[in-house]
Order: sequence, then structure tokens, then C-alpha cells
Amino acid sequence: MECSSSLRFCIPKKPLPSISTVLFSSICSSSSRKQQRLISQQLSAVSYKKFIHFALEETKLHTHLEPSPLQERYNSRISMDGKADIQMLSFEATKIRHLRSLCIESQTMQILDFAVFPEPEFDMPIFCANFFTSANINIVVLDLNPLHDVISQRHYRDKYYKSLIPLGVKYSELLPWGGKLTSESLKFFSPIVIWTRFTSSPNNYDVLYSAFMDYYKAWLALMDQAVVETNASQIICNREAQHRYLTWRAEKDPGHALLKKLIGETQAKDLLVNFLFNGIDELGSKTFLDYFPEYGCEDGTVNQSRSMIGKSFESRPWDTKGEFISNTHF
Repeated sequence: MECSSSLRFCIPKKPLPSISTVLFSSICSSSSRKQQRLISQQLSAVSYKKFIHFALEETKLHTHLEPSPLQERYNSRISMDGKADIQMLSFEATKIRHLRSLCIESQTMQILDFAVFPEPEFDMPIFCANFFTSANINIVVLDLNPLHDVISQRHYRDKYYKSLIPLGVKYSELLPWGGKLTSESLKFFSPIVIWTRFTSSPNNYDVLYSAFMDYYKAWLALMDQAVVETNASQIICNREAQHRYLTWRAEKDPGHALLKKLIGETQAKDLLVNFLFNGIDELGSKTFLDYFPEYGCEDGTVNQSRSMIGKSFESRPWDTKGEFISNTHF
């Protein structure tokens, strides 16, 4: 912070820095610039736009995509510091209520948030890809998020995941479990979820791209086979299940803090509720605390903790047959 001119006479005059100090500072500055260039070079080798392009082109082989009405309002943003570029796309189609992507690029990170939400007349899983990349670490969630509980509803698990278990096993070996996952979050993941952390490298990036392609092709195959539901009560059930999912994600999404830092709280909340998890206002009227009352505080606000149960899963909670292993938590 600059001192005012009226105070400058009260500050003792500092001695000039020695030549060695100047040289050391210069060397450190040069080293820092080189490190920054190296980070930028490493990140420039990673582009999640390649993933988005594949997904859109592959989707067009199965259905006709139309730009969503949201596209006009949500297309691009620049972070408050001017250092991050945020690009958004959104589409809709037969069987697809909302297909959207958010891609963030800066000199220090690359982020992809890609999801596809089915129409309520279908009980299909929700395709979900959340990738964060920096120069040193990648944090990845890739899944076909179940619309209904796969732990208690075996018929739903068998319907959509039984044939996909070998795919999940293949990539869970290449991309091992990433550590603690809360029991609350686990309810929204399937037996084939890829939750992992790995160091940045071309090989790991190629494995991730391969996993993304295979998982998305699997989701599109499920979409092709999906038959429209005609039972009104089941459609209502599907609608509420998706609304519950959206409500959870909009409130507890771990990307909220980063979006707030980049574009401010007001825009971040708007992006979460009206774009990333669009449908909260259209699919239902229940609030977060209606679905998850255990998070309620005495003053009526939502507890910001990620977990109220305090149970987390350190290792993969499904075996190679897709059976839930309840003793992997602590």
C-alpha cells in the first residue's frame, strides 16, 4: 500500500541495497519468470477444447443438436483480474434437456466442466466430466451419474451399469482412486466413477482423453436405447430425482469458491444456478434443505460443511463386479 506524501517525512530513509542483494533479487526474478514460462508451456500442451469438440461431433452422429436459449446469455466471461478466459456452450436435443460445457483457461490452470442432462421422460444417467489441471496436479471426476440410487435400487444399477462395469474396471486401474470422498457425495456417483488425482504428463492426459471418449460413447449408446417413459408417476419421480441432483450440485459444488474468486459471488451463483445446473427453477420447487434437512442451521441457513455424517471413503467403494463395499470408509 502506498503511503501518503504527508507521512513520507516520518519514515526513516532506508540504506541502498547492496550489489549482492540486487544480483540475488535479479536472479530470483529471472528464475521466477523461467518457471512461469515452463508452467505456461506445460499447460499449453493441454486443451480441454479438444474434449468438447469430440463430444459435440460425436453427439451429432446420434441426434440433432440445437443451440440452447441460454447460449445468448452464457457464452464467455473474462475474470476480474483479466487473466482467465471462460468459455461456455449449451445445446438441447431430443432426449437431451441440457448439454453444456464450461472451459476456463489461464496461464496457471485449465478447467473443464462438461455435463449432459436428459429430459425427465428418461431415467438415463447424467454424463459428468469435471477436470482441473495445473502444472503439477490433475483432479478428475468422470462418471455417468445415476439419476436414482444405485446402492439401494439394484434394478436401476443393473439396467444402466451392469454392462459398463468392465469399462469402469479398465480405467479405475489406469486412473486410481483419488482419496477421501464423503458419503453424501457418493450417493451421486455410479460404480464406474473415475475419481482420481495424478501428476501432469502427456501420457496421463492421453489416458484421460481415452477415458472421456469411451465414457461418452457409452452414454450416447444408452441414449440411443432409451425408451420414452409414459407412466406419469415415473416421469414425476425422474423429474424430482434430477431436481434433487441439481439442487445438491448448485449448493455444494466444489468449483463455487474458484468461480467466486474469478468473477465474484453474484456472477458465480448465477452461473451455478442458471447455467451449470439449469433446471432448478423449472423442474421443481423444493429447496436444498427440503431435500437435505440435516444441513440446516438454527437460523435457517445451510451449513457450509461438505459432510454432516463425517464418513468418507479412502479407497474405491465398489469391487470389480460393481458391488458396493461398505467397509472401505472410515
